[in-house]
Amino acid sequence: MEKKEMETMLIHEGYNSHEHRGSLAPPLFQTSTYTFGTAEQGERSFAGSGEAYIYSRLGNPTVELFEKRTAALEGGAAALAFGSGMAAVSAALLAFLQAGDHVVCSKGLYGCTYGFLQLLEEKFGIAHTLCNMETEAGIEAALRPETKVIFVETPINPTMKLIDLALVAHTAGKHGIKTIVDNTFCSPYLQQPLLLGCDVVLHSATKYIGGHGDVIAGVVVCREAETAALLQPVRKDVGGIMSPFDAWLLLRGLKTLAVRMDRHCQNAEKVAAFLRQHPLVEQVWYPEDELAHRQMRKGGGVLAFTVRGGKEEAQAVMNRLRLIAIAVSLGDTETLIQHPATMTHAVVPPEVRQEMGIYENMLRLSVGLEAADDIIADLRQAME
Repeated sequence: MEKKEMETMLIHEGYNSHEHRGSLAPPLFQTSTYTFGTAEQGERSFAGSGEAYIYSRLGNPTVELFEKRTAALEGGAAALAFGSGMAAVSAALLAFLQAGDHVVCSKGLYGCTYGFLQLLEEKFGIAHTLCNMETEAGIEAALRPETKVIFVETPINPTMKLIDLALVAHTAGKHGIKTIVDNTFCSPYLQQPLLLGCDVVLHSATKYIGGHGDVIAGVVVCREAETAALLQPVRKDVGGIMSPFDAWLLLRGLKTLAVRMDRHCQNAEKVAAFLRQHPLVEQVWYPEDELAHRQMRKGGGVLAFTVRGGKEEAQAVMNRLRLIAIAVSLGDTETLIQHPATMTHAVVPPEVRQEMGIYENMLRLSVGLEAADDIIADLRQAME
């Protein structure tokens, strides 16, 4: 059969309704454990025969369908689903790191990812270095003999700076280092890091993959099956598994990912254009440069901007909004706004936030699916 386009894969990949009594929607296997026909089958299953499901922390049909579909969307060999985006982040790092190792990170990270890296350093001596990753020489200057992982966000949260993934993958490959990319801001529809040479891609599936603000989940996709096998014991023994019902919600969310992402991007482009010409706005960050066109389908649904003044002025704008909700997270149907310095990145020390480019007067906007004119009207009245 010919290779299917992304829009078709989002709806059909990995599922055959005729194998499930004609059910158009994938069934929800809402069970914690499974029965064996015989004691011998149970013995073989625990020995790794794979002939039967054992326990939903180890495998579940609904979760596995979500994993197979997500792996195909990212162009990977295998995927593992997790109970949250941070469960995915922590498992991906723990799979490749031991005490005394070193991680090179993009110069800008989600606050909880930064917090987990701090935890790794304090408990296990796993150090990390922030790097702007603009050149091969710059990346290599940050490497150490004990560097095992390069961890990248692109676009970076919340500054929207882009990292050249092909450059990072090439440089890491020269030194036998694994590359892990947080692709949450793009979803597989806008960006596919594995096809650019990276080893592992992960998502907070809570965001665009779910798309409706009603599920907490994460997923890791690996370019090679052998890499995914390294994550299996971490998920099994740490226990950050996705529930069957969450997987069912995510499969439903994936069906509309393409149309939702197109609308998110269209709205974000219009909002960014409005903000750039507003006298109260100092700067707008939204991916529209040559690199964005090279490795992303479109610019995404998130942007950041600074208002004239400081924290008080930024918070005053937030407090005057009527349609746009003050909330963390992103990728929902609703437009959300938050103040990174005191919310998502509050755990990051002020001097490190400054180095990352996170300012006191910066706001991050996740542009939703409402009419763009209504979103803009709300921003306009809030900044009067």
